[in-house]
Amino acid sequence: MEGKKALFDSLQNFFGFDTFKGEQESIIQNILNRKNTFVIMPTGGGKSICYQLPAIMSEGTAIVISPLIALMKNQVDQIRAFAGNDNVAHFLNSSLNKTETNIVKSDLLNGKTKLLYVAPESLAKQETIEFLNLLTISFVAVDEAHCISEWGHDFRPEYRKIRQVISNLGPNIPIIALTATATPKVQQDIIKNLQMTDATLFKSSFNRTNLFYEIRPKRDVLKEIIKFVKQQSGKSGIVYCLSRKKVEEVAESLNLNGIKALPYHAGLEPKVRAETQDKFLMEDVDVIVATIAFGMGIDKPDVRFVIHHDIPKSMEGYYQETGRAGRDGGEGVCIAFYAQKDIDKLAKFMKDKPVAEREIGTQILKEVIDYAESGVCRRKQILHYFGENFDEKKCNKMCDNCKHPKSQFEAEIPLIKILKLINKIGNKFDDAHLLDILLGRESAQTIAYEHFKLEEYNSGKEEGEILWKSVIRQAVLENFVTKDIDNYGLLSVSDKGNTYIDNPYPLKFILSEELPSGKEDDEEDNKQGTAALDQVLMGLLKDLRKKIAKQKNVPPFVVFQDPSLEEMCTNYPVTLEEMKQISGVGHGKATKFGKDFIELIKNYVEENEIERPVDFVIKSQANKSALKVSIIQNIDRKIGLEDIAKSKGITYHEILKEVEAIVNSGTKLNLNYFVDEILDEDRQEEIFDYFRSAENDSIDSALKDLGEEDYSREEIQLMRIKFMSELGN
Repeated sequence: MEGKKALFDSLQNFFGFDTFKGEQESIIQNILNRKNTFVIMPTGGGKSICYQLPAIMSEGTAIVISPLIALMKNQVDQIRAFAGNDNVAHFLNSSLNKTETNIVKSDLLNGKTKLLYVAPESLAKQETIEFLNLLTISFVAVDEAHCISEWGHDFRPEYRKIRQVISNLGPNIPIIALTATATPKVQQDIIKNLQMTDATLFKSSFNRTNLFYEIRPKRDVLKEIIKFVKQQSGKSGIVYCLSRKKVEEVAESLNLNGIKALPYHAGLEPKVRAETQDKFLMEDVDVIVATIAFGMGIDKPDVRFVIHHDIPKSMEGYYQETGRAGRDGGEGVCIAFYAQKDIDKLAKFMKDKPVAEREIGTQILKEVIDYAESGVCRRKQILHYFGENFDEKKCNKMCDNCKHPKSQFEAEIPLIKILKLINKIGNKFDDAHLLDILLGRESAQTIAYEHFKLEEYNSGKEEGEILWKSVIRQAVLENFVTKDIDNYGLLSVSDKGNTYIDNPYPLKFILSEELPSGKEDDEEDNKQGTAALDQVLMGLLKDLRKKIAKQKNVPPFVVFQDPSLEEMCTNYPVTLEEMKQISGVGHGKATKFGKDFIELIKNYVEENEIERPVDFVIKSQANKSALKVSIIQNIDRKIGLEDIAKSKGITYHEILKEVEAIVNSGTKLNLNYFVDEILDEDRQEEIFDYFRSAENDSIDSALKDLGEEDYSREEIQLMRIKFMSELGN
């Protein structure tokens, strides 16, 4: 009883909690009893307390093996804050200089440090082992233990050597292995590799009841993401992308559209990554756009959404990344975009890998495809993957498939057909081979095994591939069929399946819907002006433009040009942010002239009960944005436009177009240094006076009135740019 009181006192003193969560108390007690312990607990379940608290209560120092430097720093900062003591926890890795390393070692030798975080690479060094041998070690915690297994989503060869190092540190050192994601196969790998067959297993349910799971076809994905994030104003979220390039592009697009976002990937300097992480934790940025390098162990409880721009490579990866949402038990929305193109890309990456790795990777990827394409409860599928059976009635519409149920079909006859076929051909084939038989598709296997001679060959063509895929997937989910993921996904009929053949009963399965093929952002043409123009609003906006032009003593086109007004009539911008997204407006013009126009449009929308298109024109031209900045900087340095064009590999005509777009969006540019070289003062004055009284800004009209023999088109255009810059901005 005394021990129990000490445990609760420590929990309250160090962490400020009154009660343990789930099985935390039993796990901690097991470690304090110096027994090997294996903990499988979903993200947000409170894994870190399971080794931090017994470390503080035990004699000596606990070694915590952790894969990420960023994760170590985060954990050490937290434990120090809880304990109010900077010596209580340290990390030892390549980010420390010699002086810092000496301080850490001194604290450890003096017995001040209860937790030492080490990367597996550092742990394997001879000098580290020699130093650790000088310490009293209470136990070793192996965090993110799934890294041990080749079947895990984040395999790291260094993790395979951990057992050997522990053996070198002394006899009978207890081990606690912890992971948030482990299929039965991965669990076996961890136990075998760490030689802890005697470990007590503590396995929590993988069900995260507060997370909403959704798969969307990958169409206009950037637009969809920006639209969604804008609706989550002020909430924190993570957007995962598979490539660094896409991370940079998406982060820039979010920023261009008024969302505070930062990129995070392994190509950035460690200092930049650490700062980015801190800004996210401190809520200086709302969204992190990242590769999978971000998030392991990031203890931010209020991440409200996790978006996968690209479908992940594995169910473990997907589960762990979505698990970073709603760790406080509050709202957590998980959206993944799915396109066949992404799957093809991932399969292509695997072609160059060794055969064994490629086969494992292909099988793991197939599970992701099944999950994305299926019409069955997402939660049921996730939990089944981790060896847990779940009744979809308990999902409470917390996934897209349960919220919008798909049509069902009578499954008794097709299920029996599948079960009998598997028994007939033996347990040597996967679902793809079954489909080839039923749909009469010639393949290497149907020929080699002469399965084209079976009566079932081509017998399922009428029902179609989607129905048979639905039957096979749900036969596995409902445990009529067992799928050996570790062995090429081979299918065999379970006891339950054989019983069903003998004693069938009516049952219904869900028919999956074919996801429309998505198209990438760079395939979108994003052309505006396709919606019908609101002529009434156009008239009102033109009147307002005339009124403002009169007040400012400038021609109306200086305020806003016609194409900008037309876009306002189809998109109805009602905030400054939305006004900035209208082409030809930008920050400068929106700030200078936008207020009255926004007011007019807002009233017009309300009075006429207009339903505005929510998905605005998305500004996502990362490369153009960089070009724009570069042109402005060069003009500030008074470099000639021809020279800028040459350095950018574009024509003089193209540079004029770019500069004009910059000025029309409201940025003031001083081009006098260049204009003065081209046109003398009198000719400049003549063109300037013309535009001052012109009804429109047409270059053709200007050439006609001023004389084509006296002026070139480029000269008029250049002066029009100067005129707009000086009077409009």
